[in-house]
Amino acid sequence: MVPLGNDRWTGSFAVEGQGRYEYTLAAGIDHFDTWQSGFQKKLAAGQDISVELLNGAILVEHAAKRASGEDASRLKAWAKELGAGEKKSGKKGKKSKSDVDESAASPQPADAPDAEPAAQPVGVQSVEAQPLEVQTALSAELALVIARYPDTKLETRYDRELQIVVDRERARFSSWYELFPRSCAAETGVHGTFRDVEAQLDYVQSLGFDVLYFPPIHPIGRSFRKGKNNSVTAEPGDVGSPWAIGAEEGGHTDILPELGKLKDFQHLRAAAESRGLEIALDIAFQCAPDHPWVKDHPEWFKKRADGTIQYAENPPKKYQDIYPLDFESKDWEAMWDALRDVFLYWAGQGVRIFRVDNPHTKAFGFWEWAITSIKAEYPDALFLSEAFTRPRVMEQLAKLGFSQSYSYYCWRTTKAEIEAYAKELTEPVSAGSPQTDYFRANFWPNTPDILAFNLQTGGRGSFALRLVLAATLNGNYGIYGAAYELLDDVPFGPGREEYLNSEKYELKHWDRESPASIAPLIKLVNTARRENPALQRMDASLHFHSIDNPQLIGYSKRSPDGANVVLTIVNLDPARRQTGFVYVWMQQLGLTDDAAYTVEDLLTGASYQWQGSSNFVALDPAVTPAHIFRVRSL
Repeated sequence: MVPLGNDRWTGSFAVEGQGRYEYTLAAGIDHFDTWQSGFQKKLAAGQDISVELLNGAILVEHAAKRASGEDASRLKAWAKELGAGEKKSGKKGKKSKSDVDESAASPQPADAPDAEPAAQPVGVQSVEAQPLEVQTALSAELALVIARYPDTKLETRYDRELQIVVDRERARFSSWYELFPRSCAAETGVHGTFRDVEAQLDYVQSLGFDVLYFPPIHPIGRSFRKGKNNSVTAEPGDVGSPWAIGAEEGGHTDILPELGKLKDFQHLRAAAESRGLEIALDIAFQCAPDHPWVKDHPEWFKKRADGTIQYAENPPKKYQDIYPLDFESKDWEAMWDALRDVFLYWAGQGVRIFRVDNPHTKAFGFWEWAITSIKAEYPDALFLSEAFTRPRVMEQLAKLGFSQSYSYYCWRTTKAEIEAYAKELTEPVSAGSPQTDYFRANFWPNTPDILAFNLQTGGRGSFALRLVLAATLNGNYGIYGAAYELLDDVPFGPGREEYLNSEKYELKHWDRESPASIAPLIKLVNTARRENPALQRMDASLHFHSIDNPQLIGYSKRSPDGANVVLTIVNLDPARRQTGFVYVWMQQLGLTDDAAYTVEDLLTGASYQWQGSSNFVALDPAVTPAHIFRVRSL
């Protein structure tokens, strides 16, 4: 560690691969550094250094005993040089014969409080001109070798070990596309298969996504199956909710027969991988009444006073088709093993990304244990937390091992709300670290569960602007695919953030060739993300620039090397043209205050010559919702 001044220190270390690293902090007395500093001062002051050389030799000898290999041999040789220097200096108490500049400043006691050692001894000839023993005493190489073998007898250590988890790049930069495999059939009303999904892969790839996420693909329960629009009574032919997992065909490690067999899934996964797409699976730890665990392990479920198993509830909602697991079960150890083994099974089938349903309703100790053990075997595994809950709970799940998390982005709509939320994620809190050091938010403007109010009334303009915001503010974002690109904005009812005719309860047939689709915009945005490293992370480089119109929001991001800078300006009004002056903080763009520069719009291809910090912008949502400017200096 190196001093920052005023008793503050900093340090760093490099990590060389994926995995979990442990570290801690230790403070000790560095006797050699103290000696070397005092030696410099005495030498500069022209004082006798004979005893000091002997003291140094003893310290180096002690270090040699702590060292090993070549370092031990070198330290012994250095100790011998220092000891020989003491003998050449004459009897103790006599002035050293070393060449000292008599005009040196008056001596300073070695124990002077807060004394800073000089980089080069004052009044002393260059190190190269000194006798060998003095050169050795002042050697930076000697100090470096000794530092590798500290004397820890009087060391004070931080009272706990800290951990850092190193994930692969996709944990930081990913573009998710969600689809229901059962809705991928070419014909209306026909249940889709994995083979039908394969026919959609080229389309998803063409949009620029790299993660293809499926809701649960397991057998769906028949008891208490829900009908369309979450009806309590299912009609003949109703397919039920994929989250009601388990039937006589199997449970969490089995596949819904209508989708295909395991070999069909494997074929699909390989086909996706050949196109640069990763399959992400939904892991929902809950069971339909028909799940084999209900019969084989009834102790894993909570009973009501009348002896029946407690189904899931979130009043006023009732989920009679789902039994939650009881993490207070007396047989919790066997249950934990079984749940962890679900992940291990699918990881064994080549899946490395898991979206986890409602992890905040399960024991936190389970997640820490399970994720740690899974990543020990599969260090490239990633976990997305679907925990729309309190901030501290979401943050704690991240600290326990979740690689990404759904976020509050859905509900941050005004300029002030968006800026405040982004700063909450990226800026340090008091003396602490920013959330982005441990919490990777994933921005989704919609999900099968959430039709946000901002999408219900703004039409095409709302879908377009919310897409651009999610994809340019954050390195991780996703959309509930066809429903988003085809502008599904019909709610279940007034004041409800749910879809009418939700795909969660019925087969859908999506016309992806519809002229209403915003697929061309999605493709442009994802291309900009892929080609600009500045857009591939969410970190402290995110800076909001002032605009004199509250309906326009502007922000820039830089790549770590500063070579790539992107300035995004979004019209938050989905229906009307908005204009204003953007006042750019030039330093954030890597430019001088009066510099001339080019901004190239990655959505339209147009380029503009700007000068200085103040420039005019105009955005009409009927034409484009935003400027995504790549900034180039002239």
